[in-house]
Amino acid sequence: MIIAAVIVLLAAGGIVAYFFLNDQSEAKDAEAAGKTFTELLAKGKYDKLGGAVTAKSLQDAGFTKAAMQEKYQTVYDGVGVKNLKVSNLKTAEDKDGHYQLSYDLNMETSLGKLNTQKYQTTISKDGDTMKVDWKPSLIFPGMVKDDKVRMTTDEAKRGDIVDRNGIPLATIGQFKEAGVVPGQLGDGDEKTKNIQTISDKLAIPVDDINKALDQAWVKADSFVPLKTILDNVMPEATGLTYAQKELRTYPLNEAAAHLIGYVGEVSAEDIEKNPSLNVGDVIGKTGLERVYDKDLRGQNGGEIKIVNDATNNATTLQKVERQDGQTVKLTLDAGIQKKAFDSLGSETGAVTMINPQNGELLALVSTPSYDANQMTAGISSEDYAKYNNDERTPFLARYATRYAPGSTFKTITAAIGLDDGITTPDKTRSIEGLQWQKDSSWGNYFVTRVHEKNPVNMVDALVYSDNIYFAQEGLEIGKDKLEAGLKKFDFGEEFDLPFTMEPAQISNDGLNSEILLADTSYGQGELLMSPVQQAVAYSAIANNGQMPYPKLVDGAKQGDAKQAVKASSAQTVSDALKKTVSDPAGTAHGLQIAGHNVAAKTGTAELKLKQGEDGKENGFVYAYDADTPNYLMVGMIENVKGRGGSGLVIEKLKPVVEMMYQN
Repeated sequence: MIIAAVIVLLAAGGIVAYFFLNDQSEAKDAEAAGKTFTELLAKGKYDKLGGAVTAKSLQDAGFTKAAMQEKYQTVYDGVGVKNLKVSNLKTAEDKDGHYQLSYDLNMETSLGKLNTQKYQTTISKDGDTMKVDWKPSLIFPGMVKDDKVRMTTDEAKRGDIVDRNGIPLATIGQFKEAGVVPGQLGDGDEKTKNIQTISDKLAIPVDDINKALDQAWVKADSFVPLKTILDNVMPEATGLTYAQKELRTYPLNEAAAHLIGYVGEVSAEDIEKNPSLNVGDVIGKTGLERVYDKDLRGQNGGEIKIVNDATNNATTLQKVERQDGQTVKLTLDAGIQKKAFDSLGSETGAVTMINPQNGELLALVSTPSYDANQMTAGISSEDYAKYNNDERTPFLARYATRYAPGSTFKTITAAIGLDDGITTPDKTRSIEGLQWQKDSSWGNYFVTRVHEKNPVNMVDALVYSDNIYFAQEGLEIGKDKLEAGLKKFDFGEEFDLPFTMEPAQISNDGLNSEILLADTSYGQGELLMSPVQQAVAYSAIANNGQMPYPKLVDGAKQGDAKQAVKASSAQTVSDALKKTVSDPAGTAHGLQIAGHNVAAKTGTAELKLKQGEDGKENGFVYAYDADTPNYLMVGMIENVKGRGGSGLVIEKLKPVVEMMYQN
């Protein structure tokens, strides 16, 4: 009896243990089922969800696996669901022995971040496997079978980019869009002939037209867009018609294309870099359109509703008010920008205009340029290739590209020499002939000049642009003092401006030879400065030695101005530059304007290919009003050798200087 009782108890204990272990296993399976379902959901693998839910729950909901997949795809893709993340995932057995599943979903839609959605369901056995019991409310809480999700979008207006006077440089314009109505093209040979005519008149390949017509959505009465008309020329042809279209437009177009840039539809790469973007969004691709894209683009508004057509019930899931993009106001003057661009004409060059008193950039021009409106409307691969293969590199922003500054730089050397007490206006140097070298250690290398004058003082050397004088002054100033002086002009420093520009460079690796020191002193050697950097540095000559921090965007944080040289040194150089214009023999005499006191310095920089071999020359001029320095222009033209040198730059850009004195 005692033995039998023990066996029964052991047996009973075994039964208890069995059920206990079985419960533990089911709990783990339920937890795994919930995790599998939500992981598939988060990864957007809707085609796999059918294997993670019970067949009975699908049947009860009136869905098949394929229908469930399609529902998720339609609803989530329709409202742009992405970045879906699961949190607070919990599985628990209730008092009736059923397993409850709850979890939260955080996601973004095309309207932005959606409030956290909370979900609940059960987990049951499907055969021998634990799976999630599915219902339509697992798409969005509260949904039933016949519910649909609809989204309306209120698109934000992209902000304008305007000049200092509020003149638009980038805005929304109205254009005509050419397209075809397939049903009007006819059939057979007639259709082929009409498509060929449209191809010829719009300069669009026949294959491109046929591809547009073959799109799945196209019907006989559809308007199939082909080309945005930018020149208001609208040819007529059978089947060809026009519609109104809003498009970003650039009133100055080529005259400001490098700076303003252009917009375009997002690419897959854009979305990968910025997951908040959606297919079809228009963003800034280059220039200020790209730099200030977030401010300009604003935020689309809209509403997402769960609606039931049968009951007319509607529940708002998400509502976002539209926020139009901000206006970006520049310090630029559209009139000056256009005048400078037109004045350069077909030349390859750049113009930078700055207010030397406050650093406001008034013009940033680069030629040749490109058609920003064409880029936005949709440029053909052939037209893009023409730009890309052009040896004059029309996409290059030359105002931000570094060049040897040539003789314009002599004004900086003179100011540093005056500051250090080495250069004085009256000190003369005895220089004979048109070439000079320090001694025979220079080998075959000579510094040359254009005008023969002996003796030469600082004023003469600036008026006649004497390389030899400044080479000798530079050697006397010495490597250490010249480098220290140039550091005060922000050599090696980056400006906080909304475009790419390498810092100004004194040399590749220090002024380690007398020849390099001499060459640097008159603007050659390994010196590299962009026209923007030149304009900022030369502002110190016009502004009593104070160099302003450059500024392009109104309201943007601006660095501090700095005293690059003494006011007396800057004034002494400035007086000499007035004579460079007023003296009939001065290199900048061509800039003389009756009734105005213009100060200027010209320069050419030779690009040597090999030692002793002549290379190309770039011409420079900088000019400002010596009495009221509210502008300073730096102009540059490439390849001026044999075409007038810096005289060509004066000829082309004098109208820009004259414009500064017009009411």
